[in-house]
Amino acid sequence: MFTYCTDPDTLEGLAWLACYLTTGKHMLFYVSFGTVLVLLAITAPVALAFGFLGAIAARSRFAPLSVLGRIYIAMVRGVPDIVYFMFFVIALDQGLEWIRHKVKCPDWDQPIRQGNDFIVCSAAKLPLSSSAQFWHELYNFSLAVFTFGIVFGAFAGNVLQGAMRAVPRAQLETAEAYGMTPRQSFWRILVPQMWTYALPGLSNLWMILIKATPLLFLLGVEDIVYWARELGGTANPRFTAYPHGDWRMWYFLALLVFYLAFTKVSEVVLARITKRLSHGQATLGGVKQARAA
Repeated sequence: MFTYCTDPDTLEGLAWLACYLTTGKHMLFYVSFGTVLVLLAITAPVALAFGFLGAIAARSRFAPLSVLGRIYIAMVRGVPDIVYFMFFVIALDQGLEWIRHKVKCPDWDQPIRQGNDFIVCSAAKLPLSSSAQFWHELYNFSLAVFTFGIVFGAFAGNVLQGAMRAVPRAQLETAEAYGMTPRQSFWRILVPQMWTYALPGLSNLWMILIKATPLLFLLGVEDIVYWARELGGTANPRFTAYPHGDWRMWYFLALLVFYLAFTKVSEVVLARITKRLSHGQATLGGVKQARAA
């Protein structure tokens, strides 16, 4: 980064530290913070969409659809999250490659399953071995987003289903008495009001999602945990020309500060949203606002 960083052996003190913290690997470490934020920005609406569809399916009068929605919402109970993360990534990856294998290599005469190995033709690999590193990273990130969306969508579905039940039934009956169809009362009465009841649960889910982002490391994405572990450990020439001792404590301390700061900002934003949605509602927050006024 700096002109005087050409020979690390001649550096000491703050000059050495400045050069050390601006190496290419450290730049990737700084970019990985953005990777976490992008994951959260994409995963949150994806998970909310999955959860909303699951909650609607669970309320459906069509029995098979209702059963499917209830199974999806209930599947998060009793099974550790990491099991879902590892299962979905492997299942999605092999499922996509199996489909491509059937399309691109119809003349393949060997079994795909060979013991514990999953073998497809080279043209069916995702991404191709000849693809640039960017596409490998983007593919892994996409799988991670979809996996996070599926898993946390089930949690969100559970929250939204409870919020739909919390909306007073009398309001829906009044809407029907005014001539609204069940679909109209659902979209005009139930959905706008359920967010007030769902927000506390969704806020907790957002905090859990923030804490779950280190699982990116297990899904093949070089996130902040990966770089903190590699850069903080006793350095080797593969990562830096600036050898040092075991500094992992300081790197993970930086991650601790980052997560605590981001959590605090999230709490402030969510508190303001809750206050806004509670205005005029027959909820504990709405009643407090009315009394204060």
